[in-house]
Amino acid sequence: MKKIIIFLLTVLILLLPLAACVNDGNAIKINEVTHSLFYSPFYLADALGLFEKNDIKIELTNGGGSDASMTAIVSGQADIALLGPETTIYVFKQGKKDYAKVFGQLTKRDGAFLVGRNFEPNFNWSNLENKEIIMGRPGGMPAMTLQYVLNEHGYTNGENITMNYTVSFPMLAPTFAGGTGDYVTLFEPAATQVQKEGNGYIVASIGAAGGEVPYTCFVATQSYIKTNKNKLKKFLQCVHDATMYLLSHDNTTIAELLKPYFTGSTVTDIANALANYRANDTWKTTPSMTEADFTRLQDIMTNAGELDGRVQFKDLIDNSIADLITL
Repeated sequence: MKKIIIFLLTVLILLLPLAACVNDGNAIKINEVTHSLFYSPFYLADALGLFEKNDIKIELTNGGGSDASMTAIVSGQADIALLGPETTIYVFKQGKKDYAKVFGQLTKRDGAFLVGRNFEPNFNWSNLENKEIIMGRPGGMPAMTLQYVLNEHGYTNGENITMNYTVSFPMLAPTFAGGTGDYVTLFEPAATQVQKEGNGYIVASIGAAGGEVPYTCFVATQSYIKTNKNKLKKFLQCVHDATMYLLSHDNTTIAELLKPYFTGSTVTDIANALANYRANDTWKTTPSMTEADFTRLQDIMTNAGELDGRVQFKDLIDNSIADLITL
């Protein structure tokens, strides 16, 4: 219980907003699905002063899950959400009039790592037979991508593996640290933190195993996109420029810039986590989404039993702003 309390306090620290965020009526209100080094280019754009140079103020909040982040968008509590595009499909199918569209893509792989209880330097997916895996929320990208990978390796829930979908996203790490499950899917810096505290070991990258998929995107309602095209163009340009800066500098340099955004982690921890993501070719160097990637997203959703009928690419993806970004 003591370890769980300590971990929760660490999580609360990690959920602090961007250092340069202000409560301003003219600010872009962004709700992120979680606070993770997976989204490093976004925080780096702030750390480098790119937002400020372009007269952009960011007001950042944390949803703690894509459903909550999408709710913030459709309710008007946020202007933009950084989340998995699967959520836009769910909302579209509900028949809402001013539904959200993707206007920029940030990551192109799953950002989670499989964490086990034992050190497995020669990990093989066959090690998971008859084990319990904490998957995350049903219908969320972490759970669906991991299920896709597990199914490809011959696993069927309830037959030769137990896929536990009962734990909410914010509680994945503390629940695993508390003794539930044999493996869990975790993003950075949570995965490194669990390992550092001796509660588990990173054994595999789900992003490397799952291949490319439009995993995390910037989304907004159609009305917001229509009336804020210039602002969104400047915003995407800042994130793109930060991405290119990240990819052209070493991990320690970037970690020092990101340290204020992850005060519960050391520069070394952040650098190591960045190395993990860099090795996976995690970040998009162009913010436009391709139709092929959108199709693969729906393949993963269909495999998870979460999609009843396909959605057209043009209905949910708006590349009109992303295509204008100077690469």
